[in-house]
Amino acid sequence: MTIADLVPATAALRARPLGATGLRVSEIGFGTWGLGGDSYGQVDDAQSRRVLEAAFERGVTFYDTSDLYGAGHAESVLGEALRPVRDHIVIATKGGLLPHTGFAMPQDFSPRHLRAALMRSLDRLRTEHVDLYQLHSPELHLLRQDPEILGTLRAFREEGLIRHWGLSARSPADAAAAIAAFDFSVIQVNFNLIDHRAIESGLLAAAADKGIGVIARTPLCFGYLSGKLTGEERFENGPDHRANWPQDQLRRWAEAPGLFDGMIRRRGCTPAQFALLFCLAQPAVSTVIPGLMTTAEVEEDAAASALPPLSDEELAEISAIYDSRQFYDPVAKSRGKA
Repeated sequence: MTIADLVPATAALRARPLGATGLRVSEIGFGTWGLGGDSYGQVDDAQSRRVLEAAFERGVTFYDTSDLYGAGHAESVLGEALRPVRDHIVIATKGGLLPHTGFAMPQDFSPRHLRAALMRSLDRLRTEHVDLYQLHSPELHLLRQDPEILGTLRAFREEGLIRHWGLSARSPADAAAAIAAFDFSVIQVNFNLIDHRAIESGLLAAAADKGIGVIARTPLCFGYLSGKLTGEERFENGPDHRANWPQDQLRRWAEAPGLFDGMIRRRGCTPAQFALLFCLAQPAVSTVIPGLMTTAEVEEDAAASALPPLSDEELAEISAIYDSRQFYDPVAKSRGKA
């Protein structure tokens, strides 16, 4: 039996519209950054394929990747694992951000580079088109100065290489500015229990008003909202982007789940599930994309979709906790590895 044989029996997760694109996606999606092998330590590709198959079997229909993740390796693993069910899933990938370490983010959004990058992505993903192609963390002044960038995306759509285009923004502020100035149909942005900038900037309200789909990335804050990390870890077993951050910032993130412990216990869910429920409490959010590395994580995170939504009272309590602490040191990046 192959994964394709399981399509009729696939468990259904709650689905939401991806903005006004006409696509519907599982509200729990799959972020593949970790599958590249250069962001959360070394990976076993056979295990990655099993995790992707388990996610599909559990009802996950939205998969987010990039040509940057493992220099395209995550795309290759995704394409190989889910090719038999390609017509039953929504694939989003990204281009324009170049390989790097640390916090510097070199980029190339020239039409020539984007076209070559997209063609390589299609080859690795084993598909003739991607459902969503996102510019990967561009500096917004480039989009203002060079209309050819968005013109290239329109050309891709006319050629049938992509169905929709979007923006994976550097920050919620950039995302808010971008949807005010450009015709993106989908925006991807950081959003979680301890990062409310997408609310504070007015981004989520504006996206809802304009019918723009929102993909919430880092819903577990690099794993720290799972409650399984202490902040004392030393990330030395293969490349792990968390090694770039100063230790006191990692401790701040690791301490955060404990602040919500009473609420989590009252609900009888796990810290990760509670964090996902917070993201899903925002109607503008189309899907959240936790990084799923094991089948156990697939089961835990997918189960959040069946839980009752957070109440207004719970959301108010979360806001009060958020307002009482500073979860991010604004100079952390300058004190981390360059």
